[in-house]
Amino acid sequence: MTLAASPRPAIAGDWCYRPHPLPAGTPQVVCFPHAGGDVTAFAGLAAALAPEREVWAIRLPGRGGRFGDPMPGSFTALVSAVVAGLSPHLRPGSLFYGQSFGALLAYEVARGLPAGRRPRIVVPACAPPPPAWPGPTPPTSEGASDLLERCGLATALPDDAAIRELAVSAIRTDLTVCRSYRHRPDPVPDFPIHAVAGAADRALPPAVVAGWVAATTGRFTTSTEDGGHLLATPLSDGPATLLRALHLSPSP
Repeated sequence: MTLAASPRPAIAGDWCYRPHPLPAGTPQVVCFPHAGGDVTAFAGLAAALAPEREVWAIRLPGRGGRFGDPMPGSFTALVSAVVAGLSPHLRPGSLFYGQSFGALLAYEVARGLPAGRRPRIVVPACAPPPPAWPGPTPPTSEGASDLLERCGLATALPDDAAIRELAVSAIRTDLTVCRSYRHRPDPVPDFPIHAVAGAADRALPPAVVAGWVAATTGRFTTSTEDGGHLLATPLSDGPATLLRALHLSPSP
């Protein structure tokens, strides 16, 4: 018996990476990486969701295949660039998942889309609610080991000096952009939000994550899932079961 080969990863424009391409019309899960993160964070999640769901990971500049591309100079400019790059590829009824820094980016990108193009639900994981950003982000001059620890990457990266140096560089870039964020309280969007806390995330307990309730006028739910500050990693499926269930839940 001949087994079908797995589809090769594909790139869609500058901003989108498809780890496991599936046919057009497959329900879409758009994933936004953490500070210093890259599309590889969602490899396990993409494999776990296929073939019923397709992960589209956002490719941030300054790392991976976009190492030579400059990061936009502000959070607002980053949101605008992602909206422009993602919009042509959005499928109806998409789900947005973002972890840590990526949670805020997912939320603001969803806000930046026209009402008819917004996701059916946004799932921010392990992140404070928007009014708390940028908050006490670590200084970009902080030592590499401390930065990796604060951002949940100390144990998620291989023990390779070159890889860790690249990750630290990307973290510093993302933190600089994050400091320019200013929350716009109005208008509050009406898309549903399901906020996720990591059971082992000491920095962001469920009570803090529950503050996302004020970020929508629509349906709000929350849960605590297994894992630390970063739920999806190259070696972990992350919250695949949760995302599958949320995508199957009735529209509000």
